[in-house]
Amino acid sequence: MMKIIFIHQNFPAQYLHIVRKLVGQRKNQVYFITQTTHSEIPGVRKLLYRPELPFATSCHAYTAVFDNAVRTGVAVADKCRALRDGGFIPDLVIGHCGWGETLFVKDIFPKTPLLSYFEFFYHAEGADVGFDPEFAPPAEGDAGRLEVRNAVNRMSFAVSDWGHTATSWQRSLFPGPMQARITTLHEGVDTDQVTPDSTAWIKLARENLVLTCDDEVITYVSRNLEPYRGFHIFMRALPEILRRHPRAHVLIAGGDGLSYGDPPPLGKTFREMLLAEVGADLDVDRVHFLGQIPYHIYLNILQISSVHVYLTYPFVLSWSLIEAMSVGCAIVASATAPVLEVLNDRENALLVDFFSVDGICDRVDEILDDPEGLEGMREAARAKAIRDFDTKRVTLPRWTKVLRDLVHHRFPIEEPPVPGLCTLSNKR
Repeated sequence: MMKIIFIHQNFPAQYLHIVRKLVGQRKNQVYFITQTTHSEIPGVRKLLYRPELPFATSCHAYTAVFDNAVRTGVAVADKCRALRDGGFIPDLVIGHCGWGETLFVKDIFPKTPLLSYFEFFYHAEGADVGFDPEFAPPAEGDAGRLEVRNAVNRMSFAVSDWGHTATSWQRSLFPGPMQARITTLHEGVDTDQVTPDSTAWIKLARENLVLTCDDEVITYVSRNLEPYRGFHIFMRALPEILRRHPRAHVLIAGGDGLSYGDPPPLGKTFREMLLAEVGADLDVDRVHFLGQIPYHIYLNILQISSVHVYLTYPFVLSWSLIEAMSVGCAIVASATAPVLEVLNDRENALLVDFFSVDGICDRVDEILDDPEGLEGMREAARAKAIRDFDTKRVTLPRWTKVLRDLVHHRFPIEEPPVPGLCTLSNKR
């Protein structure tokens, strides 16, 4: 039996599969400290926390994120203290450190191993900052601001027994001494569930339209429609794509909020801004904005996709890309560093310069003009997802070994540092 605490503000986030496995072994006791109230996993005992926010603050702009992290860490520590005072001492604590959630855990449980998720180490050059000068131009003082932001990473690392991150590229962004105690450990995809399905369909009720695998369907998915995921580039490519393919329909899934980067001008959304820019040239009857949708509908969208377009800054790789691979989508993706870790041009996807509207149009042409000729590319994408990201056969066994080692106070085998990719040029 193991007693484990997970910590992540968005329950269950990256821990979905390992949490389900642990609670499936009935002797385990699993607590999850979070801010999310809308979802549940049977057997998991959720504890909700709310950071105490200041009524007003006069702190420097650089330290606002740090101040919020400290407040978050204190709120999480209060929940840990309540568990300890009630007699619960965990065998292991696992948590995301990016918002400060694991900062003070060891003050409460000094003898319990702490595994922290190190998602991203910020750089003034070579990653997301300055990559797209249209929406994220480099600013004077970026280096100082980001170094303060990385203080949360550094402090969390100092109190963690071990770390994990999702991909080798993300690991490569951390300084070498930190990489030595960070394991590359992706959360995985259930490739038995996320599969091709030639019978899949989706009905767009407002348009009274049913789309299937027999239709030309171009798909784009992001939690929110924003520049970090290339929404602006994709929208600028749509008029020409639709002109070349008069039968095609475009399904765009994602909300109007903000996940990453700077927000749009007050009162606007990026969707509204891009429709104002290119909307007059779009056949709006064939462009369908679906908003944020249930997971089973999202899978149906991928399963009927003729071409799936995935664009991203050099930033955290989206789950949706691995899921699109697992479904066997024909993928057009940006040739940015996180993507290059999982996709090879003309082997399991067609890759394109992130900023190239013409390139995206041409790659979509290749797939729609010869769908059967690229069937091998679809099969290779799914094979890669199964080989490297399958939950049952690949990632969960890795998770189980790391957790077992830490519970027994053994450190996992250190991986050699990845050559730093943070020196890549942003120049186009």
